[in-house]
Amino acid sequence: MDDDFSFLQPLDLITKDAYQLQKMVREKKDRMNAANQKNESKEESERENAREVEEERRDREKEEEEDREDKSHKEREQEIGKENEETHEDHNEIEKMEPEENGTCGGAEPMEITPSSISLPSEIPSSDVTILEGHTSEVFACAWSPSGSLLASGSGDSTARIWTIADGGCGSGMQNEPANVAVLKHFKGRANEKSKDVTTLDWNGDGTLLATGSYDGQARIWSRDGELRTTLIKHKGPIFSLKWNKKGDYLLSGSVDKTAIVWDIKSGEWKQQFEFHSAPTLDVDWRNNVSFATCSTDTLIHVCKVGENQPIKTFSGHQGEVNAIKWDPTGSLLASCSDDYTAKIWSTKQDKYLHDLKEHVKEIYTIRWSPTGPGTNNPNQQLVLASASFDSTIKLWDVELGRLLYSFNGHRDPVYSVAFSPDGEYLASGSMDKCMHIWSVKEGKIVKTYTGNGGIFEVCWNKEGDKVAACFANNVVCVVDFRM
Repeated sequence: MDDDFSFLQPLDLITKDAYQLQKMVREKKDRMNAANQKNESKEESERENAREVEEERRDREKEEEEDREDKSHKEREQEIGKENEETHEDHNEIEKMEPEENGTCGGAEPMEITPSSISLPSEIPSSDVTILEGHTSEVFACAWSPSGSLLASGSGDSTARIWTIADGGCGSGMQNEPANVAVLKHFKGRANEKSKDVTTLDWNGDGTLLATGSYDGQARIWSRDGELRTTLIKHKGPIFSLKWNKKGDYLLSGSVDKTAIVWDIKSGEWKQQFEFHSAPTLDVDWRNNVSFATCSTDTLIHVCKVGENQPIKTFSGHQGEVNAIKWDPTGSLLASCSDDYTAKIWSTKQDKYLHDLKEHVKEIYTIRWSPTGPGTNNPNQQLVLASASFDSTIKLWDVELGRLLYSFNGHRDPVYSVAFSPDGEYLASGSMDKCMHIWSVKEGKIVKTYTGNGGIFEVCWNKEGDKVAACFANNVVCVVDFRM
């Protein structure tokens, strides 16, 4: 208890025992002290070097300046084109999977890419990007209001913010004036309480209320102008996921305290607490207005129903922590992903999974269904599932056959978030490599790219599909105009 928690990540606290945590803190402290001593002597010699380097740099710049003036504009353009081609060649490999005769998925057969067909992902110009500043710690979560123009973000600085984003291009006048923002404080008094990190947030169906979940175990409900309406207190540990049902009369929360709670919004009280997991609940998702699924580090998935005292179904088959679960648009299939490197698809009609999706080579952090297929606004497009992994790839799956359609290999570090555009034609992805890529689902290639100054925790589209937001580890939220 006396050790310094700032050396630990939230995830360490729920995945390691006290002895391991103490050891980690000790090692990090030793490393830091050693680094500090080294730094002091380094700084001294660096100051001397810096003076020499500065003089060299001035001379060099002067020479380059003269060179540049000599070079024709044309030559310069050719050079830039060549460099771009080289740097993007390796980020744009896409593997196309071909079915074998027996319908199962064989090894990866790289889709042939002739040099001429490599389209250079176009870096989104800064004139199409609005950078929202104000958070003082990393931003973990972001979500657009379904009613448009409002963007919510949740951060380690114990606040959520609701930004009003003007319609039209990001460049249109917004750059100069600060965005209109409401600050939703999750603390009384000092803001440095680490226990108040805002870990998750969700808008209700008509965009009138925002729910936030915090590391302090409380869920809070706010009006769209940032006024606190209700504080929901019953969990005994951090809340990791929070979802409204479609009707908007229930809110569902999942916590490190191993339970899930359904809250009755009218009364502001808890309606039912579900205590079926033997370890932290990592994700929850509604199937319809009264039933939902929960998943946990205990490797199990439970399907529960308001009013029932036992799960109506339990899915077991994962060998590691289950990180995320999502019902497909019609609520007939449940997808799950795990630290065991697999994603699985389940049907309530049977106990065993329908498909075991085994192409990733590291933990799968999150999954998303496309907003396509029967019962959606895009009924003529095929339903697909996207999975994002610590192996730096995103994979797209044919869910009927349970086989790989595409492997998107454009990131260099773990991918924490993926989101489909409302028309299902594009997929945005955000990674620790600081890049947000937008992929064409049909062609399986990057069409736009934005590079920020920190790892990306979450990406999300507005309902019109013309803006993508991304939240970063360097305390900012970026809104990018998307036009093809």
